Amino acid sequence: MPRGEKSSYTDKQKRKAAHIEEGYEKRGVAKKEAESRAWATVNNESGGGNRSGSGRSKADSHESARKGGRKGGSSQSQADRSAAARKGWETRRRRAQG
Repeated sequence: MPRGEKSSYTDKQKRKAAHIEEGYEKRGVAKKEAESRAWATVNNESGGGNRSGSGRSKADSHESARKGGRKGGSSQSQADRSAAARKGWETRRRRAQG
């Protein structure tokens, strides 16, 4: 089977990839990149193409969906992180003295 061929994927997996791709495009990701990320997510959740038929597929893991907004950088700005670090350092220093 050539790379990129989607014939071994179930209809459900194809619908899922299309939906994920749509979400990426709404957020401004290029069409080709969105498609690539969508299929990577489907593969991550279901372990690649599943053959159709009752009892023939493994249950999907939704780990990548749960990671969603938490994956990646901090929501705080660099200045806020720096201020929080300074505040914590001052607190620890004060408590150590007295």
